Amino acid sequence: MAGHWTPHDDAELTAAWRLWLELGTGSWPGLDWDGTPADAVRGLDRLFTTCDEILSAYQREGGPLDSGVAGLVRSIFLASNWTLELWREDTAPLDAERAALLHADLAGFADHVTGVRALLAAGGGWASLQES
Repeated sequence: MAGHWTPHDDAELTAAWRLWLELGTGSWPGLDWDGTPADAVRGLDRLFTTCDEILSAYQREGGPLDSGVAGLVRSIFLASNWTLELWREDTAPLDAERAALLHADLAGFADHVTGVRALLAAGGGWASLQES
């Protein structure tokens, strides 16, 4: 993901820090995954909710809707929405073909998250943390 982001104030920096942390916590299936697509995207659903909370808190503090961090949060919504809508209700066991499709969808989202985290880390001044 190309681009640059710089926080305009402390509220935007705080929202960005929260977003960076949430995107790094891992929204992927854990060891308890039941093998269904619905369970595989459950973490994305939680992340979607958390991103909404971050954006709402930022706006309550007076953050504008057209800020850079608001745009990055919205990009997470856009990047995850297709995968969530497609797989959220799918409780059928995966075969090889469907597993490959689910993997591709999750990999595309992961690539987007990597780009967003890199922008946030560079603009927020915590890029050295990204390396650890």
